[in-house]
Amino acid sequence: MTELFDEGLHSGISLGLEVGDIHYQDKTEHQDLMIFDHARFGRVMSLDGAVQTTENDEFIYHEMFAHVPILAHGSAKKVLIIGGGDGGAACQVLKHSGIEVTLVDIDRTVIDLSIEYMPTVSDGAFENPKLNVIITDGCQFVKETAEKWDVIIIDSTDPHGPGEVLYTQEFYGDCKSCLTDGGIIVTQNGIPFVQADELRNSYDRLGTLFSDVSFYMATVPSYVGGALAFGWATNDTSLRKLDTHVLLERYLDAAIETDYYSPEIHQASFVLPFYVQKILTADK
Repeated sequence: MTELFDEGLHSGISLGLEVGDIHYQDKTEHQDLMIFDHARFGRVMSLDGAVQTTENDEFIYHEMFAHVPILAHGSAKKVLIIGGGDGGAACQVLKHSGIEVTLVDIDRTVIDLSIEYMPTVSDGAFENPKLNVIITDGCQFVKETAEKWDVIIIDSTDPHGPGEVLYTQEFYGDCKSCLTDGGIIVTQNGIPFVQADELRNSYDRLGTLFSDVSFYMATVPSYVGGALAFGWATNDTSLRKLDTHVLLERYLDAAIETDYYSPEIHQASFVLPFYVQKILTADK
């Protein structure tokens, strides 16, 4: 009988994946980690029973996480990634020449196993001299550092277990203190259709700190429940409304190759469906 990976991240909703070969299944210092093969998604990594990334659809998530804020900013030189131990976000950021990346993750095992069993996700990013990896608690890091970054990518798990603290007002405030003028913070904010409260909480918390707070969306097949929301926060209100021709010029100048991201997708992803708009504007 075929083993079935049953993700129960959302109450009453399950993602069932047939499990092929299991490459790793154990508890790290911080979380339960499993890496297994799937016929359609390739290798799959789960943390605490929730799918984090797969070889075959990670490009959607990581391209949108990296290229939207970097190309919107237009002159980013330093990027901070909180989480992202699979290396996918770092890989996409490092496609932009002239950018130095700091990656802070609490779990070294996630990085090591990603390199060993899912190397196509990071695609050599961990050997790139422009990537500085720091193994520590992301919350503590942004609270204590005196360094500043142009873009901060919060590539967290869902707000449960080790990732829960990365959705708090205090953490967002500490991240703001690490931003350069005109800098951008982007977050992983889950599936609005099944995580409405989490989306609204982030919106309200970021809204007390930044002049322009919104979300942009992309559909990642291995994330059950609909389109995924990425949080967006900056004090430069012009960056979310750039014309497509400006984004196209920057995209061509960057000379990067993408499989999902395009300047047109970038601009359109900020158009939120009415049900998401209602989540953000409803009386609490």
